Amino acid sequence: METHGPFGQSCAMPMDRPELFGTNAKGTRAEEYCTYCFQNGRFIQPNISIPAMINKCIEVMVQKNVMPGKQARGIMMKTIPNLKRWKN
Repeated sequence: METHGPFGQSCAMPMDRPELFGTNAKGTRAEEYCTYCFQNGRFIQPNISIPAMINKCIEVMVQKNVMPGKQARGIMMKTIPNLKRWKN
């Protein structure tokens, strides 16, 4: 699987098309977060945990036939905790 950035800093989604970028409070493009995680300057699921985000991403990747669940889990467990949203 070859992907090119930028990547959403909440879910690691490749944002390779303008419509995949989230929006800031003023409606401008959010450069760091995708539309599935961030709209109108807010996270869509502000209280989601890292494990829940990992599971959500795996589910989407399997549904869209991006890769098998076991492979997706390995990648997401290494990637998600290192994204901007999740770093303390």
